[in-house]
Amino acid sequence: MATQPSQTPSLRFGQVVIGPPGSGKTIYCRGMQEFLSHLGRKVVVVNMDPANEGLPYPCAVDISELVTLDDVMEGLKLGPNGGLLYCMEYLEANLDWLETKLEEHSDCYFLFDCPGQVELYTHQNSVKNIFAQLAKWNFRLTAVHLVDSHYCADPAKFISVLCTSLSTMLHVELPHVNVLSKMDLIEQYGKLAFNLDFYTDVMDLTYLLDHLAADPFFRKFLKLNEKLAGVIQDYGLVSFVPLNVQDRESMTQVLRTVDKANGYCFGNLEERNLQAMMSAAVGADFQFTATLGVQERYVEDGEKTVEEEVMDL
Repeated sequence: MATQPSQTPSLRFGQVVIGPPGSGKTIYCRGMQEFLSHLGRKVVVVNMDPANEGLPYPCAVDISELVTLDDVMEGLKLGPNGGLLYCMEYLEANLDWLETKLEEHSDCYFLFDCPGQVELYTHQNSVKNIFAQLAKWNFRLTAVHLVDSHYCADPAKFISVLCTSLSTMLHVELPHVNVLSKMDLIEQYGKLAFNLDFYTDVMDLTYLLDHLAADPFFRKFLKLNEKLAGVIQDYGLVSFVPLNVQDRESMTQVLRTVDKANGYCFGNLEERNLQAMMSAAVGADFQFTATLGVQERYVEDGEKTVEEEVMDL
């Protein structure tokens, strides 16, 4: 007697939220959970970070029920970095536990709050393999890579962030959205050298190299920086979406970019809720609008913008 083929699970959509420590991943998950709930989307958060304590959001699935970083460090005498790598390898070896937990929320939209160790997304394969298994379980995920916007104020750090973002995109192998987080705080880090569009669209990086060449410390690394900038521009993959998690317009922009990346389609109810939410905000003094207006102050009277200089070439 022929066996009946197992039923393919329905599509499940979601985001894997990654990025370096302090980039705002947990705050983003809390804000996006609240935002999606107001839109009528049933959403759950999955904590994938075994070092996360005191979570600020209701957590549907928590990796700490399986393994915690403190237990690994104490039991195996590992440091925090080695302990976190072990935790991810342990989760990869126990994916049946994760599958069982996720099946309890099969009709939801998922936010995966991931660890912040950069090596997990650029060199080590455990997290990549976990994401690949989620795809086999019919998850359609977008990697949301958060980067603190203060890196824009330092040309050397910004080039480093671009390299890290590119490496992560190529290694993780998921639809990818890079996000500049904490945009409401960007002016606290100092005046930007160029318009905000220069950093979000990642325009001609030779302008940044000129700034680095003016610094005696970085002048001796000019050829290295030129090669790194060339690699980033040759791939042409890196760009950023600005985010202020406290602003609905900003969250809408990020959400629409993410939904476009993984193919999620708006339902009629959600679209109406979104339109009602934005209509109610007409006339409000959004911090996000003010943040984007900051870029106008980066061009002094009589000084050409980057775009104008490019047109002159």
